[in-house]
Amino acid sequence: MIPPDRNSFQIMQAATILNANGVIAYPTEAVWGLGCSPFSESAVEQILTMKRRRRGMGLILIAKDIEQFQPFLTDISSQELDELQESWPGPQTWLVPNNNVAPPWITGGRLTLALRVTDHPVAAALCAEFDGPLVSTSANPHGLPPAKSKLKLNSYFRTQLDYVVPGMLGKSSNPTSIKHLQTGAVLR
Repeated sequence: MIPPDRNSFQIMQAATILNANGVIAYPTEAVWGLGCSPFSESAVEQILTMKRRRRGMGLILIAKDIEQFQPFLTDISSQELDELQESWPGPQTWLVPNNNVAPPWITGGRLTLALRVTDHPVAAALCAEFDGPLVSTSANPHGLPPAKSKLKLNSYFRTQLDYVVPGMLGKSSNPTSIKHLQTGAVLR
């Protein structure tokens, strides 16, 4: 992986594009991801169109640390907060109660919100430079395999991206697991 300080110009460039409602691709723990500001409805719509994905499916948000998720975590117990802190950063996505801070185009109108504190250095640096959580969804049209190379990323979305952040994928071979915080149900 390229350490964030070695590509800080690219991270700053990507954050500028994110702040201008752009859509970027970046390396994650297992696959290339598509990202944007979760509060930009137009950018989220662009990602959903690119992926040919229904709005009601919801999207995952990533952050550099749990503090970036504080506005979304007002409806959980201290025990649940401890469980989140013990698993992060890392490849664990949690479904937490939707407290209606996240826009409906992120939650898909669901009662839960999907969150993960990433341990990928490039993805974490993006969240740090952007100063908040980002949408993180696999870079692939719905129903096709996620992009695990820049070649595959380009074959899917060559002209549709505003920026591609350089870097290497993490060592995970599978997408992150998804677990419901309150029920303990494992969804992936």
